[in-house]
Amino acid sequence: MAPPQAAHVNLSPAELSFLRATLAQTPPIRLDHTKGPKDFRSMRAEYDVLPGANGSARIALEDGTEALVGVKAEVEKSPWRPSATESNVLSVAARDVEMRDQDEDESRGKGQNAWIEMSVEIPGFRDDDPLPVFLASMLTESLLASGELKDRLYINRRFHWKLYIDILLLSPPLSYPLALLSMTTHLALLTSRLPALKSEKDEDPLFDDDWDASVPLYPKDRPTQPDTPPVIVLAMAVGSNIIFDPCKEELSVADAVLAVACTSAPSSPNGARVVSIRTIDPPSHLTPPGIPNAMNSATGGTVPASGAEALTQRELLANSGVWTPPRGGMKRGLISEVVKMVVEKGGIAEEVIGALQSIEVG
Repeated sequence: MAPPQAAHVNLSPAELSFLRATLAQTPPIRLDHTKGPKDFRSMRAEYDVLPGANGSARIALEDGTEALVGVKAEVEKSPWRPSATESNVLSVAARDVEMRDQDEDESRGKGQNAWIEMSVEIPGFRDDDPLPVFLASMLTESLLASGELKDRLYINRRFHWKLYIDILLLSPPLSYPLALLSMTTHLALLTSRLPALKSEKDEDPLFDDDWDASVPLYPKDRPTQPDTPPVIVLAMAVGSNIIFDPCKEELSVADAVLAVACTSAPSSPNGARVVSIRTIDPPSHLTPPGIPNAMNSATGGTVPASGAEALTQRELLANSGVWTPPRGGMKRGLISEVVKMVVEKGGIAEEVIGALQSIEVG
């Protein structure tokens, strides 16, 4: 759960009630009336902005929120761990242990979660504050859930790449920054390159000094494997409507918010697949409720004698137009609809990933 101070919106109960009414109608009217429920805010993006990094990217949204991501790779020695698929022959002679494998190791399934380290820095927040820790955990979870990135860091049984992903939010979070940080990380990883390996098998790694000969972390010549890192999109529910990429004010009236991590899947008929789904506690749960006239002594109403009585009256007046903070989460039917809209052919995932790939190509 993100800390409330990061998503607090100074709107009165009357403004919240009006905003919810416009988003709950069919079709919904967003704050930016030029955008539909599936439209994303415009952004500016560039890559290779940090010359000393293996990969980097910078994305700025139209509201001024801007993020910078740098990717750095270092070679580390891997601790030896016996595998169930290995057939080792141990011979103890003169205090020496000889190990011989009958089958060659492959990189698939050899990666470890500890090979990826991520940090998120936000202006005005400490490194151990809830918001940076929560965002780093969400982003790391989406990268590890696909299982592809950590396998790409495997060199041989003795060495591996250690990937450091540093994320910096250059401006205070004017909106919930999870999707922005995910897209910037996606673009940075998509354009990351590693030195070409010249050594063979379990030799000490020897790399080509020519950077023009470096290989991309996500090569495009693997049609049978996902060729892009995952990206997180935010979807919120207001009544029966589903709205993607909500702004800060729209989140303040959301019934529920989903963070859907998706990646491309060339082997799938849909063209995309979901790797993880997380619910996010929306700031609407923390907004103050409105006071209906029936409970306001200034308008001739009766003030409830207890908190239980006040809660009962608010439940009875839930559809009266007076703002009441939503309770509960998202229904299963809406979750299924969100997933379908994300992974379907020509859906949200294909549109977002395709747009980021076009930035890399251009």
